[in-house]
Amino acid sequence: MTTSRRTIPSYTTGPIKLAVMESSRDFGSLVYSYLAPLIGKTGESDTFLLSCSCPRFGSGEGKGIIYETVRGCDLFILTDVTNSSLTYSLNQEKVVMSPDDHYQDLKRIIEATNGKAKRINVIIPFLYEGRQHRRSMRESLDCAIMLQELVSMGVSSIITFDAHDPRMQNAIPFNPFDSFMPTYQFLKALVGSVPDLSFDQDHMMVISPDEGATERCFYLANVLGLGMGVFYKRRDYSKVVNGKNPIIAHEFLGETVQDKDVLIIDDIISSGESIMDVSKQLHRRGAKRVFICTTFGLFSEGLEKFDALYEAGVISKVVTTNLNYRSEALLSREWYLEADMSEYLAHIIYSLHNDLSIRDLQEPTEKINELMRDKKDREA
Repeated sequence: MTTSRRTIPSYTTGPIKLAVMESSRDFGSLVYSYLAPLIGKTGESDTFLLSCSCPRFGSGEGKGIIYETVRGCDLFILTDVTNSSLTYSLNQEKVVMSPDDHYQDLKRIIEATNGKAKRINVIIPFLYEGRQHRRSMRESLDCAIMLQELVSMGVSSIITFDAHDPRMQNAIPFNPFDSFMPTYQFLKALVGSVPDLSFDQDHMMVISPDEGATERCFYLANVLGLGMGVFYKRRDYSKVVNGKNPIIAHEFLGETVQDKDVLIIDDIISSGESIMDVSKQLHRRGAKRVFICTTFGLFSEGLEKFDALYEAGVISKVVTTNLNYRSEALLSREWYLEADMSEYLAHIIYSLHNDLSIRDLQEPTEKINELMRDKKDREA
């Protein structure tokens, strides 16, 4: 009797599978469209998108379901814990999904693999509980616990963007933790949308809105050869409002911004109060135009205050990435500009899947220089 043999492909880490959680469906589709040609799978019958879901019972409890095998696969799970557009039914009432709910669904999909995947990689662009990254009193240390919990569940590596404090990786010192920055994508979006920008020391400055953002601003100012200014926050440490000490004033350190375009670089717009105050101060100091660049735009207290600043000529553009959910109202704003991260993430996944170096992806200096050269060539 003749035994038939199948040709089994040789993989270092197993065949790739991409699980896109409901919270990241739109962004995940864009990532897949760039990743598929890199992987060499372009046909519908050759898809590597993993079919999965997290249905809920009427009581609000949920479960994770995977509808196909993941045995021996290199699994990448993409989720957006900030997506506030999704709801579930709890006792016949609609409840908006919180970051806690999204994180639980992520764990449910990991559980549903039953340990069969060869490697599990979690892509969590907005690092869950990343803002609760240190203790100042009797407080929980949520981000560290989250990282340790994922590792204990079998997660091999964690991919995030612009971590609020990348030192959180010290909680899992023996596991890969990679935080990527959208600096190049910010500049690409601005160059494409605002052609009269002059990236030189006489016409532009980089502004750090607080002490925590100085490192990312130092990098950009150094690469572009620009001057830099820093605001620092004076807080009232005798009070706690909404879980934090209220800001009394923003103090500025740096050379004059008079008649210069300024780029404010930060990681997140939550309520936006802090960055709006910084923008007003720069406008009062004579800045020509104010461009705000933040990785994540949550706008948790609405868009109307930004509308007012734009109409008053205080701000020109607010640039955020598409790594997290953006409402239709935000996308329709004249002052809003999107930095697309889907192709970048596709190359990150491809490199990690093939165990390639990611140094060039983490250090976009050459791409930024090339972007500036192309801009000068077009203007010549």
